[in-house]
Amino acid sequence: MNNELRLSKSCIGEEEKKAVKKVLDIGFFGMGKEVKDFENELSNFFGRRATCVVNGTAALQLALQAAGIERGDEVLVQSITYVASFQSITANGAKPIACDIDSDSLTIDLEDARKRLTSKTKAIMPVHYAGGVGNLDDIYKFAKDNNLRIIEDAAHAFGTLYKDNLIGSFGDISCFSFDGIKNITSGEGGCIVSDDEDVIKSIQDFRLLGVQGDTHKRFSGGRSWDPDVKNQGWRYHMSDLMAAIGRVQLANFNYHKKSRQDLAKKYFELVKSIPSVSAFNHNYDEVVPHIFVVKIAENIDRKKLIELLKKEGIPAGIHYKPNHTLSFFNQTHISLKKTEEIFPKILTLPLHPDLTKEDITYICSKLEEALKNAKESSN
Repeated sequence: MNNELRLSKSCIGEEEKKAVKKVLDIGFFGMGKEVKDFENELSNFFGRRATCVVNGTAALQLALQAAGIERGDEVLVQSITYVASFQSITANGAKPIACDIDSDSLTIDLEDARKRLTSKTKAIMPVHYAGGVGNLDDIYKFAKDNNLRIIEDAAHAFGTLYKDNLIGSFGDISCFSFDGIKNITSGEGGCIVSDDEDVIKSIQDFRLLGVQGDTHKRFSGGRSWDPDVKNQGWRYHMSDLMAAIGRVQLANFNYHKKSRQDLAKKYFELVKSIPSVSAFNHNYDEVVPHIFVVKIAENIDRKKLIELLKKEGIPAGIHYKPNHTLSFFNQTHISLKKTEEIFPKILTLPLHPDLTKEDITYICSKLEEALKNAKESSN
């Protein structure tokens, strides 16, 4: 067993360190050959164009901007997601419309989303929570019927399959995160994947402060000394230092994938026999989990449970506080029945490729003990 368990962590080795040192020795740290090669390798991985940016939030923001989402528009998105999903929408001047979740997958509840559709709705952002994707076929049909763009927040789902197809290899626009604890990392970073050439071309300019054609110049070792700018842009490009890490991680992805899936399967097997807790039923031959989330019984004091686990050296987390309850988004007036019912019961247990099955066994044994002692008094 690991002496120090971590909820999530960056999992890198000597190859990543050597790749970074190579870039350091060259002395060029901006967006150059490493980023170009990483984009090409990601494009081969997905089977269509991938464009790298500084992080997953930037990927969502630029994807929305390139899809034409602007001030006054509305975007349907589930409330239980990282705040980045909502912030990327407001960054474009649009309004995130908080939707309920499906109780089984914790992805967007399409029936609830349908009720929130208005003339201002221009897009839907399905969030692939914990690596699961829900029913994408229904989401795409809903979007087609209502003339909506789809921006998939696939930050948790790098490597996940849907009906034997890789997430990101099909559909409208998919956005991934490569931050330190994701399924692959580039330290920070993210990418956008799409067949829409106008979207990809726009994002390539937007990420470089809107300077037209600057991506091609930088990839060929030059700069735009006589630039034109026609749109709002941002300094959201990826650096060669980041891409160097990402390229090694991508090359070794099968290891990270198998490790996450095997550990999740072990959790799922053990949790089934523990009273007062249940696991969400994902097919871990298809889903590559970023986090492992369980649901505790109603009579369990979650705060006390987290404290008891901490005393045993086991960190636990909560992914995530519903965004409609956050002050900035000011949507507490709406009712999201399943979100409000499930949120108090979710708990995230440690998951990353540096854990072992023995660690998972230890965590589950201590979880079972802690659950017995975290029951709320019936008096």
